[in-house]
Amino acid sequence: MSVSNRVKKGMEIGSWIRRMFEEGIAMKKKYGIENVYDLSLGNPIMEPPPEFKAEIKRLANNPFKGMHGYMENAGYPETRAAVGEQLTRETGIKLTEKDVIMAVGAAGAINVALKTILEPGDEVLLFIPWFVDYFNYVENHDGVVKPVPTDEHFLPDLAALEAAITPRTKALLINSPNNPTGVVYEANLMQQMADILRKKEKKYGTEIFIVSDEPYKKIIYDGLKYPSPLNFHRHSIIATSHSKDLSIPGERIGYVALHPDCEDHDAMMTGLVFCTRVLGFINAPAFMQNVIRNLQQVTINVGEYQRHRDFIYDNLVRMGYQVNKPQGAFYIFPRCPIEDDVAFIHELQQEHHVLAVPGIAFGVHGYFRLVYCTDDLTLERSMPGFEAMAKKYGLI
Repeated sequence: MSVSNRVKKGMEIGSWIRRMFEEGIAMKKKYGIENVYDLSLGNPIMEPPPEFKAEIKRLANNPFKGMHGYMENAGYPETRAAVGEQLTRETGIKLTEKDVIMAVGAAGAINVALKTILEPGDEVLLFIPWFVDYFNYVENHDGVVKPVPTDEHFLPDLAALEAAITPRTKALLINSPNNPTGVVYEANLMQQMADILRKKEKKYGTEIFIVSDEPYKKIIYDGLKYPSPLNFHRHSIIATSHSKDLSIPGERIGYVALHPDCEDHDAMMTGLVFCTRVLGFINAPAFMQNVIRNLQQVTINVGEYQRHRDFIYDNLVRMGYQVNKPQGAFYIFPRCPIEDDVAFIHELQQEHHVLAVPGIAFGVHGYFRLVYCTDDLTLERSMPGFEAMAKKYGLI
């Protein structure tokens, strides 16, 4: 077969979400869109904020020469400076355009970061459950994935983290607010993780990076604040996008930001720029760089997502499902009433036309992920299916 073994393995690991998406398309054709309730794909239907559309119109009506051409691989200095100013406001740490590289979404940013720092065989620690493609991103650059467990609330097991670190550990890849659980890593936890990394750096004479995937950092509920790893660990790399906070996932615009006090900072930035080019990104989309430059303090209506969070959480709890209340993002990760999450999801789909993703897609059995970045009607009409399953399996 022409497809490489590595790609075949990656396809097998990472196919669940896309498989559910494709099955959903087929079901919608068969039963009608209004009769299929798709809670499987984190593709927000909320429109971008008015400021985004106004900025597009402003630029379209007042184009500058070369607006759609190449720029330096790192991106427009003015846009990178705007991102640096926003990070400075958020963290109190002075960041400038010299600390930022524009990227093709968070996925592009993570791959650029990993390509830059990994030698073949270097280990990257990942907390379980993880986002489905992290495994593939690490293997893209000849790294080795090392899973680390979390507790019953999906918070990192710090003892397990410390025990997992070896002389080959190069990075801890984290995601907060988390996909699929909605967990937010609070400041005290971030401090403890950073303390462990510094302890191990000193022991082994190495650098261990926190690579922080944080496209949901502005989607946080109940008055919680997002603590940036930049405030706790100088070997921190932010890899993120505006896909979720501006509701523009298809535009593929994000950035990589490096702690200004990182060891070998300038060489690292040169490496990040080089990897942006050799991975084939060349540069982030030019028009979107110009659009988001003046939107760094703009966010979609987070209150709408919190309302959906409350609706789906309250209903699942009423039905007897075991579930942690999400603190951010727009995912919820209930425990299945049966251990076989794949069978549960299949029955939910076939019998009740509700699309979800089994926990095995995120590295754990016995759970399932739902998204609530959809419309009110889809959420409401999906509830009878969950209630019927709860009754069948003795939750109520």
